[in-house]
Amino acid sequence: MAKKNIKPEQVQNTDYGSAAFVAKYAGRDIQAGIITATMAIPLSIGIAMMSDYPIQVGLATVAFASFIGFLFAWFRPGNFIGAPGIAAGLAPILAMGVATFGIENMAFIIFLTATFQAIIWKYDWQRYLLKAVPAYLVEGLLAGIGLKIALKFLPFLWMLPVGMVANEEFWSDARIQVVVLSIIGTILFLGLFKKFKTTKPALPYFALIAFGIIASIFLDVRMLKVEDIDFNIGLPIPNFDSVYLWVYAIFFSLMLAVVDVIEQVMSNAAIEKIDPLKRPCNSNNSLLAIWVSNMGASFFGGMTNLDGLAKSSTNHLAGAYTKFSVLIIGLVITFFVFNVQYLDTLPYFALAIIMAFVGAKMILGLLHVASYGPYALLLATLCALLVFKVGIFEGLIITLLAHAVISYVIFSKIESMQSGTIIRKYFQKFKEDDEKIN
Repeated sequence: MAKKNIKPEQVQNTDYGSAAFVAKYAGRDIQAGIITATMAIPLSIGIAMMSDYPIQVGLATVAFASFIGFLFAWFRPGNFIGAPGIAAGLAPILAMGVATFGIENMAFIIFLTATFQAIIWKYDWQRYLLKAVPAYLVEGLLAGIGLKIALKFLPFLWMLPVGMVANEEFWSDARIQVVVLSIIGTILFLGLFKKFKTTKPALPYFALIAFGIIASIFLDVRMLKVEDIDFNIGLPIPNFDSVYLWVYAIFFSLMLAVVDVIEQVMSNAAIEKIDPLKRPCNSNNSLLAIWVSNMGASFFGGMTNLDGLAKSSTNHLAGAYTKFSVLIIGLVITFFVFNVQYLDTLPYFALAIIMAFVGAKMILGLLHVASYGPYALLLATLCALLVFKVGIFEGLIITLLAHAVISYVIFSKIESMQSGTIIRKYFQKFKEDDEKIN
């Protein structure tokens, strides 16, 4: 379908949520939804694996969040082309939760997370969170998580097929074969991404998956095996055996809620810039859809969600104009939720390339922090290293404490020096951002 260049002023008086407006661009949105869903499926599979959640549950979460996002767009739109899904940045946090509380208690953790998000939404507190946890610290947090993701999936690039025992010699013929396929797949993916990232961002994913499927026909490689699980609808009732777990669950859920909220606010800022009609985003409305989706997902053991920038960018470049594209995404992914056997055609090495790429992009997010100045870059790098080495929760807390000490003790004494001027610029920027929100 040929894209038409539509100027924002041509529709400035349009009711974007009206049935007439949605119907006008339905063809574009259907096309965009199918393309975005196809790109989102392998990405969601990798994130679910990283989170230690069943793949089917991860896909069901994306589908459910898509339906909620489409529904709420009719009366409380947060953004107009954002595509909901499970976030790579939250995957290691969820994995840590599974290891700590057990998968059987994660439904309650997600319910508690949604409750905190509902409170934040009710009192419009996200603007204060951005002051308490600066954007550059979130970039540092995500960089540390990105390193975890990349290292988690790198071994899949040389993983042997099922049933094949590794010889004493590492570089066996089978291993060399898998590594060669991984190298070719990586070159293909990165080459296409570099060429089409601003025009057809889903193309590298399509090409890599197609290459992997074709390679698996002629060569023996490790293939994805998706377990078909039974979904049970029920109340998210916890089963903790100690007071410590109750206390830890509260703080863990609060951290998960805060990171989820901040990521959504940051995504909205980017989505607003790429919106084809330059429609303003309402982050508080987005939070409404998020916490409702999270709370609903907790009743079937689902994961957390947000409007991720990667999927939203793909949705935009594929031609989306309204949230009708999100409904299409939900329908396509729902098909695979109930027909998981079709996902077994995805080779592990192709999935590893995608997820290692996602992790690398999160690490490279530190480059954006340079625009905030040397102090922000240093603190973000410290946060990334602590998150990777010490732990996600512990690393963020230690960095926030260091930031508080530096900001309110040291810089208050050297305010007249250049470094004092620098930090005042940071705070002035936060003040200006807060005024824009208001």
